[in-house]
Amino acid sequence: MTWGAEQQGQGYEGGYGSGYGHDAGYGYGGGYGQAPAYGYDSGNGLPYVGPVPYGQPVTYEQPTAYQQPTPYGQPVPYEEPVPYEELGPNEEPGPYAPEPEEPAPAQAEAEPDPPPSPSPGTGKAGGRDRYFDALRAVALVRVVTYHTFGWAWAGLVFPSMGVMFALAGTLMARSLERPALAVVRGRLRRLLPPFWFWGLFVVLAMLVHGWMPGWQIVFWIVPVGDPPGDRWGVQAWEILWYLRTYLWFVLLSPLLLRIFRRAPVPVLLLSLVPIVLFQYGWQPSFDRFGSALTDLATYLFCWLLGFAHREGVLQRLRPAAVVLGSAAALAYGAWYAFAHQADFGTYDLDENPLAQAFWSAGFVTALMYFKARHDVDFAWLARFGRLDRTVAIFNARAVTIYLWHEIALILAVPLIDRFWDVPAFEKWLPLESQWFMFGVGWVLIGAAVLLFGWVEDVAARKGPRLLP
Repeated sequence: MTWGAEQQGQGYEGGYGSGYGHDAGYGYGGGYGQAPAYGYDSGNGLPYVGPVPYGQPVTYEQPTAYQQPTPYGQPVPYEEPVPYEELGPNEEPGPYAPEPEEPAPAQAEAEPDPPPSPSPGTGKAGGRDRYFDALRAVALVRVVTYHTFGWAWAGLVFPSMGVMFALAGTLMARSLERPALAVVRGRLRRLLPPFWFWGLFVVLAMLVHGWMPGWQIVFWIVPVGDPPGDRWGVQAWEILWYLRTYLWFVLLSPLLLRIFRRAPVPVLLLSLVPIVLFQYGWQPSFDRFGSALTDLATYLFCWLLGFAHREGVLQRLRPAAVVLGSAAALAYGAWYAFAHQADFGTYDLDENPLAQAFWSAGFVTALMYFKARHDVDFAWLARFGRLDRTVAIFNARAVTIYLWHEIALILAVPLIDRFWDVPAFEKWLPLESQWFMFGVGWVLIGAAVLLFGWVEDVAARKGPRLLP
């Protein structure tokens, strides 16, 4: 959903707190005996299926030339990398996380693809990359945190959406070493079933509350535009802007990658031009397709930055040029956000697409260049079993966490209201604290992962599991 949108089924004002953008938080004010005042966001990516558990031997009949040592010192024969995604969607997230590749048609079922030579700056030749996993997990936590507390500065500390789109772009570029049609089909197959399963609950709930959909309900099948909804369910469905934007990037990636390879650095720099034109020149309309154009322009640089990382472009750039460019983008994004608070009512980046685009560009460039230049893989996470396991679960269930976290936070409010009826809870629990609601929200998110996360396994044609 685009900033300032005010169309039927797109955005609403009044009754839900002050304005909102993609990441406007909830800001639950007052005690739980009062009606909470929500604000909204569109969260932050996309689909993924779980990786092979660490320490498990992987048998693969290939010459030893293809074997790559793991960070743990055990030789593991090469396997086709398991891409993240999303939100996202199993990319982001969903959302946003790594997802396995769609095999090439016909003969791919009979024999595996030959292992590609790893491109510069891609980290390990196969398997999980804990650096990317950790970034996606932090991005998801930041999304839930922002939606709980509504801190306007959260996007400045960590621009989750820009990070997730960059990670998704890297994995998409790697996947496109395979036939493009098979890759796009695989991404859709991993993204849409979790979306349909979640949407079934949301649509039915809105219908029960009197919603009368029109032909636009087709966007609940393939969300190339913002799916419609009513005011009652807006907090649940407004986050779908991320899945819609991710879906468009997936569909456009074969063409974008071809253009990028012709002139990588000029194309990367020019990718910021559309959002500047939208701000100072022609502005897209405030309908579902205008919103899609604005969001694509906002995060185009981050997606192409993922291409640059995969293709080894970042690794070849001089540190001084990258540092100066990143600092300039950060400075302009921050200046524009604070200088135009009167126009947008806040310095929150999620209300300001131009500031979001430049701040995300500078921030994510620094993260991706650090990875490409130093081949950081966060292998040290393996020494902390529980933390490493948590990061792996976040990535394997990224779409589930992203889709269900809004509903979990909504349900936390009436649940805590019931706690007031228990004298012991009222006396000893901090029922008025947003931090308490934050904790209850994560408990409900965990329940959603256990109850509904298996849909991501089914979408990836794997056996359903309680936890990956």
